[in-house]
Amino acid sequence: MLRSSLPLLLLAAVAGSPLGAGDRPDVLVADFEGDTYPAGWTTTGTAFGKGPAKGTLPGQMPVSGFLGKGLVNSFLGGDAATGTLTSPEFKVGRKYINFLVGGGKHPGKTCVNLLVGGKVVRTATGPNDKAGGSEQLDWHTWDVAEFEGKAAVVQVVDDATGGWGHINVDQIVQSDAKKQAEPATRAFVVEQPYLHLPVKTGAPGRRVKFVIGADTVREFDIELDTSGKPDFWAFADVSAFKGRKLVVETILPADAKALDALKLAADVPDAEKLYREKHRPLFHFTSRFGWLNDPNGLVYHDKEWHLFYQHNPFGVNWGNMHWGHAVSPDLFRWKELGIGLYPKKYDDWAFSGSAVVDAGNTSGWGTKEKPPLVLAYTSTGRGECIAFSTDNGRTWTEYDRNPVVKHAGRDPKLIWYAPGKHWVMAVYDEFQGKQWIAFHTSPDLRTWTFASRIEGFFECPDLFEQQVYPDQKKTKWALYAADGKYAVGEFDGKAFKPDAKEKHQLWYGRFYAAQTFDNVPPVAEGPWGPPPRRIQIGWANGISFPGMPFNQQMTVPVQLWLHDTADGVRLTADPVAELRTLREKEPAADVRPPGTVVPGRMTMADDLDAFDAEVTIDLKQAAGVTLDLRGTKLVYDAAKGTLTCKDVTAPLAIRNGRLSLRVLVDRGSVEVFAGGGLVAMSVAAVPDEKNRKLDLVPQGGEVAVGRAAVYRMKSAWEK
Repeated sequence: MLRSSLPLLLLAAVAGSPLGAGDRPDVLVADFEGDTYPAGWTTTGTAFGKGPAKGTLPGQMPVSGFLGKGLVNSFLGGDAATGTLTSPEFKVGRKYINFLVGGGKHPGKTCVNLLVGGKVVRTATGPNDKAGGSEQLDWHTWDVAEFEGKAAVVQVVDDATGGWGHINVDQIVQSDAKKQAEPATRAFVVEQPYLHLPVKTGAPGRRVKFVIGADTVREFDIELDTSGKPDFWAFADVSAFKGRKLVVETILPADAKALDALKLAADVPDAEKLYREKHRPLFHFTSRFGWLNDPNGLVYHDKEWHLFYQHNPFGVNWGNMHWGHAVSPDLFRWKELGIGLYPKKYDDWAFSGSAVVDAGNTSGWGTKEKPPLVLAYTSTGRGECIAFSTDNGRTWTEYDRNPVVKHAGRDPKLIWYAPGKHWVMAVYDEFQGKQWIAFHTSPDLRTWTFASRIEGFFECPDLFEQQVYPDQKKTKWALYAADGKYAVGEFDGKAFKPDAKEKHQLWYGRFYAAQTFDNVPPVAEGPWGPPPRRIQIGWANGISFPGMPFNQQMTVPVQLWLHDTADGVRLTADPVAELRTLREKEPAADVRPPGTVVPGRMTMADDLDAFDAEVTIDLKQAAGVTLDLRGTKLVYDAAKGTLTCKDVTAPLAIRNGRLSLRVLVDRGSVEVFAGGGLVAMSVAAVPDEKNRKLDLVPQGGEVAVGRAAVYRMKSAWEK
């Protein structure tokens, strides 16, 4: 590719072209692939630096949609930087000038200008003028036929210092063909339940509408493939429109044939390969396609565990927030039911929330014999909204008087407060410029009354009461928000009073926005009798699967307990007992007391994929110990009293030199439970494909393995 086409451009302008206008080749003005700007380009200010950026700059959201390795990016130093970048003079020699542009939408301040005779005759900006948005570049076209043969200059301007105060530009080309996207449509008669859509991750996002008659029934963004070589196929369930004419509308480059690739099908894409992908976790929940984040609406009803979750069905990055929905008989063998909750309309997304069984039918939406499921969620355009289901979560009806709470906040958590015989909504609230959890009450899930606030919690609250062990007669309430740091205290149905000012921490690492299940059935027998189980799932944020058609996973389901400790009442977590049903029958390694002395590296198990290990180690006089988990190091440092796995470190005090660990290794993660469940860690770690071992490595002396059981894990997705 040419680094500068100015000599070619001048030659074409002076000598003319023997080709007809429709056949004239494109002329490259600049592609910004060099370490410095092309010859003759000049800068002022500091925003553009000494040469093109190599993609995303420090502090910037990921930049995509540019070609090659470089682009013009005025975010150098942040949005406060300003300046200009100006080309040398050239002659217009084609009908159009095409270029890629992104960044801020501030006319005259973050823009690309075409100057003829010293005057701005054409201008363009990026697409963003409010919080959020994307650093994606897309094609823009100037019709310059009237200036053909005249001298011109391209100037890139950054004169803005606030939000989105920068501009991104790449691949300036003269052409006789337009590149800018234009309206495109394709019509179908819906005769199959699924519409397959090709996705190219990193391609410009396209707004797509599904239109039935005069109504837009779905609207979303998608990185629609225009190359004919999609990274994967997403899908939309269109069974609700069976027999009707569905028109797909979008905006595409004039030469793109993306809509031609759309197809109706009887099943989801690549159904025969689904859940068998190379990096698909064996026992952590991942969505079959697309992006996943916060667990929502966790509820048990009619012998099914329901997991709803924040979901982008049309890409592997965050966006298009729907509620995905899956059900399971055992918390691991999940069956995806598709979209549980659609956005009301574009830009009114279905953000996080919760679900309950209205066992007493206080809402009147079901019967006492068949109580309804009721969910609360944040509609980003309206407020806190309610929906109900009378068919075990398969379909949902919006309450016709939504929103039930309108405020600056999100993520409602519903609970039933039995002593007061009323419902409670705990919801993140931004009040007077501070971060709170607000509590609202309701007798019927329809009408809500504000009760109180507590400061210092951000996003996605959860609130529950639990017995405190070993005293089964004592109970306490636990309150936490998205970061999982929790307070223990008292709750009277209207206000929460913490026992202490400081919060406590159970989880470390990739853990966010956790929620516990409503309506969990009791166990027949537990360590201290049959208390109700408190089961939690979190979003393992940042655990990704490059090259896969899915992204992010949930943490393993755990059972929470409250324990009286020397430091006060604390939460503990253990993987739920149902996980053991995925273990291979015979362990890959089984070491039992009195133990095995280990003076140096010892391979405890080999030929491993995903595995579950329970290990007890007597450190004796050793300074610490390392478990090498297929290439990922889990290190206990006795002097520091810390447990570290990759970039995650947690404090861990042990008694009598004895370290007890439960370690779960899957295809994208490591989870560790230690200190009797007082410490839980979630770590992003893809195992080394060439290393299938679990090794133990003493540090500074020999150790003794008192107990080590290592189990290979079966796939929860096996039919």
